Amino acid sequence: MTIAVSLLAAVLGLVVGYVARRLVAEARIASAEAQARKIKEDALREAEARRREALLEAKEDTLRLRNELERESRERRAELQKVERRLFQKEEQLDRKLAALEVREQDLAKHQADLERVQREVAELKHRQLAELERISGMTAEEARQALLARAEEEVSQEVARVIREAEFKAREEAERRSRMIMADAIQRCSADHTAELTVSVVQLPSDEMKGRIIGREGRNIRTLETLTGINLIIDDTPEAVILSGFDPIRREVARVALEHLIADGRIHPARIEEAVSRAQREIEQRIREEGEQACFQLGVNGMHPELVKLLGRLKFRHSYGQNVLKHSIEVALLAGTMAAELGADAQVARRAGLIHDIGKAVDHQQEGTHVQIGIDLARKYKEDPAVIHAFACHHGDHEPETVEAFLVSAADAISASRPGARRETLEAYIRRLEKLEAIATSFEGVEKAYAIQAGREIRVMVKPDRLDDLAAVRLARDISKKIQSELTYPGQIKVTVIRETRAVEYAR
Repeated sequence: MTIAVSLLAAVLGLVVGYVARRLVAEARIASAEAQARKIKEDALREAEARRREALLEAKEDTLRLRNELERESRERRAELQKVERRLFQKEEQLDRKLAALEVREQDLAKHQADLERVQREVAELKHRQLAELERISGMTAEEARQALLARAEEEVSQEVARVIREAEFKAREEAERRSRMIMADAIQRCSADHTAELTVSVVQLPSDEMKGRIIGREGRNIRTLETLTGINLIIDDTPEAVILSGFDPIRREVARVALEHLIADGRIHPARIEEAVSRAQREIEQRIREEGEQACFQLGVNGMHPELVKLLGRLKFRHSYGQNVLKHSIEVALLAGTMAAELGADAQVARRAGLIHDIGKAVDHQQEGTHVQIGIDLARKYKEDPAVIHAFACHHGDHEPETVEAFLVSAADAISASRPGARRETLEAYIRRLEKLEAIATSFEGVEKAYAIQAGREIRVMVKPDRLDDLAAVRLARDISKKIQSELTYPGQIKVTVIRETRAVEYAR
């Protein structure tokens, strides 16, 4: 019974619990459905509100766009109206211009017709005038044209000659004034001393007794000295003097120094002579280096190869036409450098080229060729500047000058060589040069006489007045000067003076 009651109670509890849970579940479902319906209704209301807002915004955008489109269309219509008005105005202007052009074309056609008519009349009149002129002058048109051309050519030739003469006169005056100023300034700054030495040297003796000691027993001393130096000793009746004769100036200087040492020492014998000659050679070599270095230092020439410096020093003992070559080279360098500085050229190149322009004379008795070519080869061998080589390579006309420095070195060389007392010239060469100068002048047609004056610095030419006029005399002077330049070698410059004289003589009786 108890178990039955317990089971019944349990069943009842289960039933009651089930019913209670179902009721609770149904209540919850009903609540959830109600909540869902509410959410749905809220969502529908919100969606409707948003739809209405979107529709309103769309309407507003549509209205705004419509207003903008209407405004743009109004602006475009206004612009189109303006363009139409401008086009209409331009069309009216073009119509007016076309009308004016038509009127102008008609006027031009009328003028063209009038012009053609006038041209026909002018051509007819010209033909009649030419025929009348030919009848009056007795010349055809071609003959008259030739006569006019000949006359015009003569007038033009005279005018050209006159202009050439005036231009040459002005240019010559200006060039002469400027060149004199530059050369005078250059020469004024350069005051090199020159000495004229011959191919002999004289050694003074303390007494005539010394001559016997120099000759030695059976002439052994003098033979030894001549053999070692290559110089001839002339011992004659000249009191207290011995003459050294030789072509090589350096050997002659070595012999002179050695002989002076022997005379001062008093011991003269072959062994002592060998020592004295060896000592003199060392002294001369030292002097040669010092002379070359002194020349470079004096001119401010740096970086020259030691062998070229040594060759410069050898020029101290070399003479040309009685002019010391080293002194001449220094003078040419100073003149060329000064003139280059005045003209704005490279003064350093001009000085360097002027200093070594005669460097070939230091060894010209040892090598074949002219001293210019020898100097060029030496400069190239010792890596001298090509501009310097070209500048001194042209100083004797062996090469065509291409730089201002080349012209200046040639001019400086001519100035140094042609100044009074610089060089000596043999009488025969001097006479031959004057005769050649006069022969060149008299070779031209119309020349009556020619005289070389002022030691060949000027040539005066007398012409026949009935053969040449004044303008032809100007051309003759220029032609003579050109022929002298091409055929004659001379220092400095030669003045050509052409004289044309006409005399009228009458006697009163």
